[in-house]
Amino acid sequence: MKSILFFLMLTLFPFLGWSQTVCTPESRIRLDQALELLPSFDSKTQSINELIVEIGKSFKGTPYVEKTLEIPGPEQLVIDLQGLDCTTYLETVVTLARMAQRGENDYTIFENELEYIRYREGVNQGYPSRLHYFSDWIAMNAEKGILQDKTKEIGGVIYPNKPTFMTENPQFYPQLSNRENMEQLQNIEASIRIRDFYFIPKDQISLIESQLQPGDLIAITTSISNLDMVHVGFAIEQNGRIHLMHASSANKEVEISEKPLHDYLAGNRSQSGIMVARLIPALAN
Repeated sequence: MKSILFFLMLTLFPFLGWSQTVCTPESRIRLDQALELLPSFDSKTQSINELIVEIGKSFKGTPYVEKTLEIPGPEQLVIDLQGLDCTTYLETVVTLARMAQRGENDYTIFENELEYIRYREGVNQGYPSRLHYFSDWIAMNAEKGILQDKTKEIGGVIYPNKPTFMTENPQFYPQLSNRENMEQLQNIEASIRIRDFYFIPKDQISLIESQLQPGDLIAITTSISNLDMVHVGFAIEQNGRIHLMHASSANKEVEISEKPLHDYLAGNRSQSGIMVARLIPALAN
């Protein structure tokens, strides 16, 4: 009987295993296609930013789907390439670009690398260990040696970053009905508030545009006082201007913005500016 039950589990949930990973068969097919593409890149001559751009463009047209990471039960590493939101798109492309630079294209390596960048200490230790706030995502991945926050260097000014949205709105986050999760996330929010952050106000973006490089990570800050970011994507050059390559909630797919980045933000009242991060050449973890 035990062997029958085990067989049924493998049949019904082929990618839901002891590694605490969720990946549907459809997403696994799409991921395998992306992994098969990686050896076509020249890791010796292409920079990590160039790899970001090329790999990022390969996902154009992928449907926008939000909250794919919010599944019931214990925190699991979700791999979903059938639908991407702005953060899962960015994490997927960063993971693949780092692998391409190291000459890797194995599923297990992708799984480990994605976990490494998505979670605070590089390991899934439960719901609070996921880097829910993107300013925290930048800071923690800078500590891991994955990227550099370039915002201050290119002319950024102090950003009053005091995110409390999640713990003030637990009705949107079922996992926060757990008291321990709530307390841990409150502590994380407090730790974010005591760090120094910088941003480029949106009316200054055109002035520093020449310092942005295609492939830079762009995080859009907000005038909403209890949030840190409202959107993320990548810088990409189009006709001599920097645009945003991103998973668009408005147009419901991965795309390159029609307007340059400066104009894209100018049309949105709640978007206050940007933070800019740049990947460091990838080495083995």
